[in-house]
Amino acid sequence: MQMTLKGDYFNGRFTHPQGLTDLSSAQEKIFKKCPADLKRTLWTAGSFHSHVDGVIESAQKGFETWRKLSFDERIGYLKKYQEAVRAKKNDIAMALALEVGKPLWEALTEAAALDSKVTVTITDSYERIRQETIKDVMPKIDGHVVYKPLGPCFVIGPFNFPCHLANGQILSALLAGNSVIFKPSEKTIYSAQLMMECFDSAGFPPGVINFINGTGHTASQITGDKRIKGVFFTGSRGVGLKILESTYKDLGKLVALELGGKNSTIIHHDTNISHALPELLRASFLTSGQRCTSTSMILVHRKIEQEFISQFKAVTERIRVGHPILSTPEAFMGPLIDEHAQNLYFDFCEAGKREGAEEIVAAKKLDVGYEGYYVSPSIHYANKPNLKGKFIQEEIFGPNCFFVPYDDIDEAIHIANCTDYGLAASVFTRDNSIYQKCLQDIDAGLINLNRSTVGATARLPFGGTKNSGNHHPAAVSMIDHCVNSVASLETLDDNSSKMSDVVGLN
Repeated sequence: MQMTLKGDYFNGRFTHPQGLTDLSSAQEKIFKKCPADLKRTLWTAGSFHSHVDGVIESAQKGFETWRKLSFDERIGYLKKYQEAVRAKKNDIAMALALEVGKPLWEALTEAAALDSKVTVTITDSYERIRQETIKDVMPKIDGHVVYKPLGPCFVIGPFNFPCHLANGQILSALLAGNSVIFKPSEKTIYSAQLMMECFDSAGFPPGVINFINGTGHTASQITGDKRIKGVFFTGSRGVGLKILESTYKDLGKLVALELGGKNSTIIHHDTNISHALPELLRASFLTSGQRCTSTSMILVHRKIEQEFISQFKAVTERIRVGHPILSTPEAFMGPLIDEHAQNLYFDFCEAGKREGAEEIVAAKKLDVGYEGYYVSPSIHYANKPNLKGKFIQEEIFGPNCFFVPYDDIDEAIHIANCTDYGLAASVFTRDNSIYQKCLQDIDAGLINLNRSTVGATARLPFGGTKNSGNHHPAAVSMIDHCVNSVASLETLDDNSSKMSDVVGLN
């Protein structure tokens, strides 16, 4: 696949100051190598700070046009976009595989989700912002709730799902009547550009949808601008805190954060092990562990810990790691995204050993026939873990899981709640009372029964507590954060009020 970047997109067209190959006027240059094959340079991008003001002005003009359209008219544009992403699915999947390193079969799943998310947004999210009427809310007075768009919104995308996660936020913002500026991760610009080409081919009015390349510097310029009324970010806790620090004085700006996770799965003694094993395998190692919902801690009942860990270890050692496209047979895991991610992965595993964790399967660099950021999945175990240590408190974002045994469910819940994150958890048991207790007592935004922590549905809210977000969940409820609710009282009888009813008049 030849990856040609077209530059930033605003005022209804891609704009590159000096041609596609001349980056001499760029304030920042971004070089992208394929994480699966470091001998291959995928593209070189430029960040043009001079474009920021033009992009925001474009979004302002687009908003004035877009907000006046009816819902049916907006839905018409979204359906044209849906047709475009459906037609470009294979190209998007190939780009995701090469830029992110996820196996092609997994990349195809993400690419297909762009299509289905349009349907969910129209059928499920739309219902949440329809005008509401309450008859006779007061005597002879009807009440209404009208949902108005915020204004120009800024979507900052992550690298691990560069299309799918941003797509959900963009679609919600657009359906609600907002214009959008989208800045993808600087690690996955081409995948995001393909998605933008689909918006372009759908014929949205100029300025409704905008796209800018760049790093954190570009993002901070746009985030702090008072013309931006919504900021939607998916990424790390550290960056999320910086966004809050730069925006908290601007009360006219809504900030919705989807951050990290340190997710636990509880394996109770009555678990169907043959069902739980493949679920846990996917939870810990899909996307090479680079999911905010990946399972990090597996809390296993002491009655079955030896049997379960032994079987999980055996399956883990069979995982195929390889090139996301060229591996034969297909790989389950591709490489990590870059060298920084690889170094962090090994640093965390070393921290685990320093904090007393036993290494059951070691983390190693792998030679798969291509020079890339390939690592083996790893497993650790601690009979009495250091609950305040780095290994159990911080998000690894790599293919590691950590087994901890427990005796009773209260102990398991205590360990699951010990971290400063609260995104996802799952419980494997045949005892519904155990699950109901976990549902009530575990502090997380997603809690599943006999299903892994990964693979949430777009038809339910997606968000976490504590350091996993700021109480503005995405997925079906994302649209709630794209509107202002306006209350209106409507008097049915305009002859009912009399001056004589006003107290205190002579």
